[in-house]
Amino acid sequence: MRIPIVNEEDEIIKIIDSTERMKGDIGRVSALWITNEKGEILLAQRSFTKKRDPGVWGPAVAGTVEEGETYEQNIIKEAEEEIGLKNFPPKLEQKNRRSTSHEYFGQWFSTVVDGSYPFVKQDSEVEQLKWFSKEEILEFFRKNPEMFIPSFESTIEYFLNYENKS
Repeated sequence: MRIPIVNEEDEIIKIIDSTERMKGDIGRVSALWITNEKGEILLAQRSFTKKRDPGVWGPAVAGTVEEGETYEQNIIKEAEEEIGLKNFPPKLEQKNRRSTSHEYFGQWFSTVVDGSYPFVKQDSEVEQLKWFSKEEILEFFRKNPEMFIPSFESTIEYFLNYENKS
């Protein structure tokens, strides 16, 4: 897979094979925050076979932006590949610069889907999908922060504060 490497302004400076990525290289990631009509949040537990952050919980969909893709094109592709979600309107949310186990810009999108949507998970990417109430997520995270992706705390704060303002 070929991926764009960007500068601190999120401007593409080169395209490389993902296996050639160096420690300081800044990539691009898109992620999707999914809620249902009850206000529940869909999270995914990453497959235990994943190289980065195996078995931890995070957004239902996320992926590395590939050569020639926009953030939005990537999240639409990843949603179908990872959980079988099709024909949804991705709403543009915050974009932030992250330094965790790797360097990247993360562009968030959100969408609301019917809670009975027939998701089909891709086993190589997703161990399990689960709907959580806001309270369940906050309690689970408070007791087990190590069970979540490194950027989860700021993500949950953004989306819960955003929803409270809406």
